[in-house]
This record gives sequence, structure tokens and C-alpha cells, in this order.
Amino acid sequence: MTDLITADLVDLDLSADTKEAAARSLAERMAALGRVTDLDGFLADVAAREAQMPTGLDGGIGIPHCRSEHVTEPTLAFGRSATGIDFGAPDGPADLVFLIAAPAGADDDHLTILSSLARQLMNAEFTAALRAVGDPAGAAALIRGEEPAPEPEPGGADADAGAVAGEGSGADEGSGGDRPFRIVAVTSCPTGIAHTYMAAEALENAGRDAGVELVVEPQGSAGFTRLDPAVIEAADAVIFAHDVPVREKDRFAGKPTVDTGVKAGINRPAELIAEAREKAARGGTGTRASDPGRAPGGGIPGGGTPGGRTPVARAGAPGEGYGSRLRTWLMSGVSYMVPFVAAGGLLIALGFAIGGYEINQAPSVMDHFSWTQADSWGALLFQIGGVAFNFLVPVLAGYIAYGMADRPGLVPGFVGGAISLTINAGFLGGLASGLIAGAVVLAIQRVRIPASLRGIMPVVVIPLISSAVVGFLMFVVIGKPIASAQSAMTDWLNGLTGTNAVLLGALLGLMMCFDLGGPVNKVAYTFATAGIAVAAPSDSAMKIMAAVMAAGMVPPLAMALATTVRGRLFTPTERENGKAAWVLGASFISEGAIPFAAADPLRVIPASMAGGAVTGALSMTFDATLRAPHGGIFVVPLIGNPFLYLIALAAGVGVTTVLVVVLKSLRGPVGPGAAGTAPGEGAAAAAGEVKRPVAA
Repeated sequence: MTDLITADLVDLDLSADTKEAAARSLAERMAALGRVTDLDGFLADVAAREAQMPTGLDGGIGIPHCRSEHVTEPTLAFGRSATGIDFGAPDGPADLVFLIAAPAGADDDHLTILSSLARQLMNAEFTAALRAVGDPAGAAALIRGEEPAPEPEPGGADADAGAVAGEGSGADEGSGGDRPFRIVAVTSCPTGIAHTYMAAEALENAGRDAGVELVVEPQGSAGFTRLDPAVIEAADAVIFAHDVPVREKDRFAGKPTVDTGVKAGINRPAELIAEAREKAARGGTGTRASDPGRAPGGGIPGGGTPGGRTPVARAGAPGEGYGSRLRTWLMSGVSYMVPFVAAGGLLIALGFAIGGYEINQAPSVMDHFSWTQADSWGALLFQIGGVAFNFLVPVLAGYIAYGMADRPGLVPGFVGGAISLTINAGFLGGLASGLIAGAVVLAIQRVRIPASLRGIMPVVVIPLISSAVVGFLMFVVIGKPIASAQSAMTDWLNGLTGTNAVLLGALLGLMMCFDLGGPVNKVAYTFATAGIAVAAPSDSAMKIMAAVMAAGMVPPLAMALATTVRGRLFTPTERENGKAAWVLGASFISEGAIPFAAADPLRVIPASMAGGAVTGALSMTFDATLRAPHGGIFVVPLIGNPFLYLIALAAGVGVTTVLVVVLKSLRGPVGPGAAGTAPGEGAAAAAGEVKRPVAA
């Protein structure tokens, strides 16, 4: 196993002034050693990861990192900047920059080394030594642990085993007993390399300072060691600091829970610990597992938590309101529904392409199928796609309820969604039944029950009662009004002509380009796919689908064209991203424009919205139709009026390209590695305020 870092991968005089230039400078050292096979491809992966969430940390640290197929072995490059580089950290620029490169299938040994480094970065003595080291070889040796490094505070925990922090620290004043307050925590991030272990270290350090026993289970790329069930049972509260789903979350059910992002675990661990203690106190201070009528650790029997909160109900940022939580719940349902939309819609479209538009009247392939007839294959694809489409509303409802109440919400959510199809309540019924199912489960979990019944609550009582309540409400109370509203909306869409249709196309185009794959984009996309998710969609519904897909292709294609015709206005990294944006845009992946919007939102987003509105309006004007919910340029043969459709797309791409070029020209050309933001636009723009949601 080669060294993770060598002197050749250290630059103690990093002269870059932007995060893109810093990543390129350090990546070039990796490429020179053969550890990166495609420099531009690797940098595009780094930029895509950076666009999801800034990688700057408090204390002057930047850790750009990613997994990439262009990396041959796990590698770390280190740069030290005299002036500081903005990586989006709340406390300002970073002078210590670590570029972490991991291949798609990195081995556990290397990843364990990387996780150890991440934890060391939370040690002030270690970072001080890096700032003082005088030669690259010494810095590399210090990072590898071959030179004496500052010892961590007593009581440190192993990165993978999640040892107890603060053990033997004495009684805690807030526990109300003769032992310290006990917390278990889980940390995880999308790549599972850096933030996961830094959050674990920060929480353990804060736990020692607060005099609590805190055990962390880092769920990283190198795997994870499960906490001892006895430790979980004895805990008074739980902290989830994660940006990807917590694995085996049911182990923590019934505990007062603080659920937040992984960076909160790094930047404000003491606040999370205080919040955990407060939630436990509201559920009964000083309770024990032996107390009658209370679950171990102070939780409410039956899988609930104080105040009806379940482990999946994220606390989020301080002051997060109901609207933000509602958006998270809805996006949970949409994110699980989209794969069914894509698979089912494309299969149906292929069925039409092979068998013609009367294929929906073909008999079941179980009764008639000929291996040599194209019509039989078209019917087969159409009928498989139809089956996939039948899952849309139940999956939407089921996973909305899951987003609210975790696994107990799945059964009533799916039942409510299926009832919505039965009573023709459609997409609106799915939304309503999912929210109702989640609310019913949360209400049931508030009820105190005897300890003897706790074991059957999640598998018998909650599914039984919640399904009955949701079914009653959907069949008897609200189902008919929702079905009427769904029918009225369908009739309205079918009646859209002329100016109304054009305005709707422009509005959908604006929404598709506003946040490039975010919640607003998904609302427009879901609206369109819901209209074609039937056996015989209306002409208006297919026009809406065509307008939405065309508008969603505009931003990445326009950025690709702009970097081609006026490359001097873009950084080298953006020009490389532009090459990938051609393919992403042609494939209807709006996220291909995120790196550009993250670097320069005040110019890129308004220009994209203008082009998207033009394309959406023209697509509706030209009466273009589309039966497939995805596919981009590759499903043009399935589009009604394909030539005019391509003209609409080209017009929007042209508008966005011209606007981007004009707006950037007013600022002037950028120098090598420049950030692409005008002076005074602020760190928020440079850090990338436009991000994909963790639904993803």
C-alpha cells in the first residue's frame, strides 16, 4: 500500500486565490504521480461535490473531496495558503486545504487512514503544527503520523468503534441521578470520508466538556461498527448528524432525538448536546428503563418520542418552521416516485414507438404474445410500463408518510395511495393520503401504552389502526371532494388553449430553471408527470410534459454553449464543466448547470429562467407533445411536432447563452482560476447557495 500523502503532494506556498484554483493546483500534483488519470474529469467530480454543500470548516480548514472513477488509489494533497481561500466556512477563509481523492471502490485500510486524519483536524494542536511546519516532507510525515503529533485529549474514541467520551467524568447535574447523562450519536455524510469522522470527533470532544457520556457510531465509507444494543438502551437521548439516511435507524426508536445535518455536528456540537438534554428533560427528567410506563432512555412507549417526534422528524436548523418540514416530507415522496415515473414512462413510450399509438388497446400479453411480431413486443413494453405507473400514487403517499413518521408510516401511506387510485382521486389524493397517514401515525405514537404492548405496536397496532383511519377518511370523508378537484383540474388542463397555455408553459419554464433540480424544479416536474401517469393521457397533459422537459434542458446546454463561444469569461474549471454539460443537458439533467449557478448565481439563474420561460412558452405555442417523462434529446422521435420542439429548445438556449455572455461581459474576463463572481457579491455566492436537496 503506497503512502496516502508524500512530499510531492504538499504545497506549503499555495498561491491560488479561489477554491477552484486550489483544487486544480493540488490535483495537478496527484495527476503528476499517476494517481489521477483524468484531471478535468476529476475536477468536475470535485466541483459537483462542492456544489452540493460547501466544504469549508471553522478554524481555517477546507476539505474539498470526492469519489471519482478517475482516481487510481486513495490520495491526499495538502496546501497551505498565506492569504486564505474561501471554501464557504462561516468564520472565513481557509489557510489549510486538504484535497481528498478516493476511487469508486476504495479499500477499507486507506479509508480508515483518511477517517483518522479527519478526526485529527478537530485537534487544535495538530492544525497548529501544520501551520508551523517548515518543509513538505515534514508536513507529509506529520499527516501520516510518522512524526510526533500532538496527543488528543484524554478519553478520545476510536474512529470506528465509537468509544465512550467522558467516561468517568462524574455525575451530571441535569440527569437527576447518580450517573452522567448518556447520549448515543450517529454521523454520516455523502462520501463517508471526512465530515463523518470530523463530526464524530467534535461531538465526543463537546461531550467531554459537557460532562456527559457520549458514544458515536460513524457510518463511513469504510463500513461501521454497530453500537452495543445495551449502550443504546441505556442512553437518555440520540443525536443524528447526517446528510444521508441513517442505517438501521430502528435501533434508536423511542429515544428523544436531535436530527440535523452533519456540518452542525462539526460546527455546533455543544448546542446539539444541550438540545438533546432539553428534549430528554421534556420527556421526563431522570427516568430509568425500570420506570413503569416509560421506554428505556426516557422515550415514550410505542415507538414515539417526547412531543410525538420520531427519529425521522428532522429538527433541522434552529427556527425551522412547519413549511420547511412540509417541503422535506413532500420531497421524500417525490424522490422515491421519480424512478417509477422514469422507468414506467419510458417503457410506455417505447411501447408506442414499436407498436403504434393504438398499442394501448392490445390484449394482455399473457393471452397473446408472438416472439416474431413487433406489436407483441410493443404491447409487452407498454403493459410493463403501465404496471410501473400504477405504483406512482401509492409510492408518493407511502414515502410522504415515511418522511413524517419513518417506517410505521409506510403501510397506511401505501394503503391511502392505493385508495386514491380506486376512487380516482389521483395525484392530489396521494398527497393528501400521505400527509394524513403520517399525521395519524404520529398521533398514535403520542399515546402512552402498557409496557407489555410495546413489542406489537410497530408490527400490528400502528399499521392496523392507522390504515383503518386513513381508509375511512379517504373513502367516506375527503376522498370524493379530492376526486372532484382532480377531475376539475384535468378538465381545466384539457381546456387550455391560446394565451393561457402559453403563460402556463412560461411559468413551468421559470420553475424548472429556478433551482436546477431543487424543490421548485421538482414541483413542476411532478405536476407534468402526474398528468401523463394514466393509460390515456390528454393532449394538454402531454403538451405540459414536453414544455417541462424542454425547459429543464436549457440551463446546462446554454452553459455548455456559453463556455464554447466565450470561454474567456469562464474559469478553466467551468470550461471543463461545460464539456460535461453538453451531455447532461441533452439527457434532461438540469443539475448539469449547478456548478455554474453555484459560482455565479446572480447572473446564471436569472439568465436560465429567462431562457426556460421562452422555451416553455414556445413549446406550448407549437403544440409539441411528449408521452415519455424523461430522456431528453434521445426521445425526440416520440415527440409530437419534433422539429418545432427543437426550435423552441434552441431559442431558449440562445436566450440564456446571450444573457449569460452579456452579464459576464459587464464584469469582464476572468483570470486563470478566478471564481467567476463579481467583487462584492459575497461569500454566499462563491460558496454556492444553489445546492441540490439530500434527496436525493
